[in-house]
Amino acid sequence: MKVVVGLKAHSGWAALVALGKSGDNLVVVDRSRLELVEEEWAKQPYHAAEDLKPNEARDLVKRGIAAAHRIARRELRAALDRERDLGNQVVACAVLVGTPMPDWTVEQILAVHFRMHQAEGVLFRDALIEAAKTCDVKVVTPSEKTLLQEAEKLLHVPGGDLTKRIAALGKTAGPPWGKDQKDAALAALIGFT
Repeated sequence: MKVVVGLKAHSGWAALVALGKSGDNLVVVDRSRLELVEEEWAKQPYHAAEDLKPNEARDLVKRGIAAAHRIARRELRAALDRERDLGNQVVACAVLVGTPMPDWTVEQILAVHFRMHQAEGVLFRDALIEAAKTCDVKVVTPSEKTLLQEAEKLLHVPGGDLTKRIAALGKTAGPPWGKDQKDAALAALIGFT
């Protein structure tokens, strides 16, 4: 069957929901958590660098970003390989995105605490997007803030019907089926367009 993987990133991990489509039938073929860090500090590399000297701070952030990208590639490739091993065709990966961030330097980010949170949010989304591109699948990046409206427009289905469809998928998949899984599933549904 054709499969689209939907991802909702957090600091250090991502919710993954893979939807499979065969004809008009839609099923959850995978629901898991991708771990995107191996060391605790790497969940928030800007916070870890906050009290360091500028050169040390830049080096630590650079290491954290590089590790996130390396691990995202490894973990996403493993998830896609599992689907392919089952005979499924992975056709897209949908990564939920937020508001773009200005091109600040590490020093500018560390100067304002809110920017550190913003940069860490963007870091893991960017790592997942780059990972999907290296896995040779179509990459879709719906906005987290306007996800339902975007889905309505692209799928030509009213929001209420989409919400019911995602809820029904959750009942067949079982728990956990919280906001992360629902959003990742809706993003994956967009990936079929």
